[in-house]
Amino acid sequence: DYLARANDLVSLTVQIETVEGFEAAAGIAAVEGVDALLVGPADLAASMGLLGQQNHPDVIAAVERVIAAGRAAGTPVGVNAFDPATADRYAAAGAAYVLVGADVTLLARASEALADRFIRTSEPDAGSPASY
Repeated sequence: DYLARANDLVSLTVQIETVEGFEAAAGIAAVEGVDALLVGPADLAASMGLLGQQNHPDVIAAVERVIAAGRAAGTPVGVNAFDPATADRYAAAGAAYVLVGADVTLLARASEALADRFIRTSEPDAGSPASY
């Protein structure tokens, strides 16, 4: 029974993370069997020569063009966003789904919070080992 219906249970999502993928997005979205596109703005930015600038206006414009291409083809487009404001922007542009809180940014924010508490403060927290 599983083998007869296994293909119906599989979703094919194509990641768009390079300039070449961005330029071919409309064609990719129109391919029979492609269920969704997922844009990776950080990798796309790097491919565009904008390393670390996933919120650069040119990257945002490219992501929004992929969203529009997917919508025109009837193919849902998701986007990895690194903050709530950018996620809201992509949702408003028509993204079918938005991933918020990449592992790298979540770990970085948690590490910064710990550093603020234990290293960067001039007065140690009364309950912390640094106050003994």
